[in-house]
Amino acid sequence: MNIVCVHGSGSCREAWHYQTAAFANITAVNLPGHPDGELIPTVAGMVEWLAGYITEAGLAPVVLFGHSLGAGVVMQYALDHGEAVSGLVLVGGGARLKVSPKILADLARDIETDSAWDPMTGYERIAPEVATVLARRRVENGPRARLNDLSACNDFDIIAKLNSITVPTLAICGRDDAMTPPKYTEFLAAQLPDARGVVIEGGTHQVHLEKPDEVNREIRAFLDDLANSQ
Repeated sequence: MNIVCVHGSGSCREAWHYQTAAFANITAVNLPGHPDGELIPTVAGMVEWLAGYITEAGLAPVVLFGHSLGAGVVMQYALDHGEAVSGLVLVGGGARLKVSPKILADLARDIETDSAWDPMTGYERIAPEVATVLARRRVENGPRARLNDLSACNDFDIIAKLNSITVPTLAICGRDDAMTPPKYTEFLAAQLPDARGVVIEGGTHQVHLEKPDEVNREIRAFLDDLANSQ
């Protein structure tokens, strides 16, 4: 089966470092504007772009992995193109992804004033050699990409449509995730028709990078079940 991975806000394909190393027929993409091309301001627009990518590459039917914003993108993809999706893996996702107005305002202010920022923030529990790559890519993408993506998250809400996502789904989060806490994953597991939720101890919003062995074990079991059901 083919797998396509979508990163979170302001991030990059390298955020799937441990998954692309562990699974076959897997591709991690950079959303437009990360850093090449023009930023897409809405989840719907990102889905349209992803559909074009998957069609052009001949990857359907596909299993989609998404982290945070990426989880929103792949869930919306399943709503819009369910016939082309075999399964979903959602990491740090939510049916609604509201962002604090203060975070958005502070980020807009920092862009306007060209303020210094620390690209390593949030990567404290990730292996240094991987965190360094992610921080470099954050700088290349720039804060405008992060603001664009967080604004798209803020507008995302599919709570009323969850029962229309019928493909098998694995939802994973870290116990210490403050951005999309475990209740988000538990809600997805309860409301999606064919879903299982897993909370990984010791992980934060970057659980797939912090606890790759545990996350990959869950993903492998999910993919095995998916293959056996086909």
